[in-house]
Amino acid sequence: MAQACELETLNKAFSGHGIHEQALISILGKWEPEERNILPEGKSPLLQRGMNAILSGGMITMSSFSSANSLRFKNAVVLWTMHPWERDARLVKEALEKGPQLYGIIVEVACTRSAEELLGARRAYHSLFDHSIEEDVAHHIKSNERKLLVALVSAYRYEGTKVKEDAAKSEAKELHNAIKNADKRKPIEDDEVVRILTTRSKPHLQAIYKHYKEISGKNIDEDLDADLLLKDTVQCLCTPPKYFSKVLDTTLEKDVDKMTKKALTRVIVTRADTDMKEIKEEYNKQYGVSLSEKIEDTSNGNYKDFLLTLIARGG
Repeated sequence: MAQACELETLNKAFSGHGIHEQALISILGKWEPEERNILPEGKSPLLQRGMNAILSGGMITMSSFSSANSLRFKNAVVLWTMHPWERDARLVKEALEKGPQLYGIIVEVACTRSAEELLGARRAYHSLFDHSIEEDVAHHIKSNERKLLVALVSAYRYEGTKVKEDAAKSEAKELHNAIKNADKRKPIEDDEVVRILTTRSKPHLQAIYKHYKEISGKNIDEDLDADLLLKDTVQCLCTPPKYFSKVLDTTLEKDVDKMTKKALTRVIVTRADTDMKEIKEEYNKQYGVSLSEKIEDTSNGNYKDFLLTLIARGG
């Protein structure tokens, strides 16, 4: 019954002249993950089915938003209402089409989702685009980054808590040696580096991260400034709040390009129901200002209100 009432409110939000954005924000900002998930019998909950009908029926159009608010608000709404698997599949597709500047998105999806979430994104990609993610990554990427990225999107990691400390210490040494000898061979081209980062569980990799600092005196990502894709991979696997805080701060700088600015929507939408609380804490720690305050200062209108509503979900 609650969903039926909210669906009626959504329909009213799109009736008449223009769009009632605050009604839209109020309803969508309260959606729980299960209200955007596909049920086992293949049917969406009533609220999602209604929103999908509104979307597919063309009621959210470019002209609707050009008069009422920015295109960024529309894009945030559309991204938020997608099933997470479809959303990730489309994000990867866009990254492959637009090139190296967006390869970090592939790393995000491959490294910060659970094994089942990544598998779901792979299935959605296959259904949407008639290719596998692995196939398209291998086809589009010709650089030395291909081996790493294909292995990352193919991963199905163990998600238990068991860690073999001896193996973690040994592999920390292997990583340190590979990075230390980067002048002879780039770490991203080292088969053992790729194996460790693409097959080991996240608890195991976090143990490696700890032992690496004991060996080097610095964190792995601090030693990888010369290889940004590897650095992003390590941070997404071992310290995701640190990674996402960095991405968010870049998007909130003045005069950034449109492609960079889009990451603000992507990160907040994809992390709102997972680790937003930790990201907010890390952002405040790193930059000395709350994420909410920064968004208040740099964003406008209903787009700003929608972002603030989503980040408030994390507590």
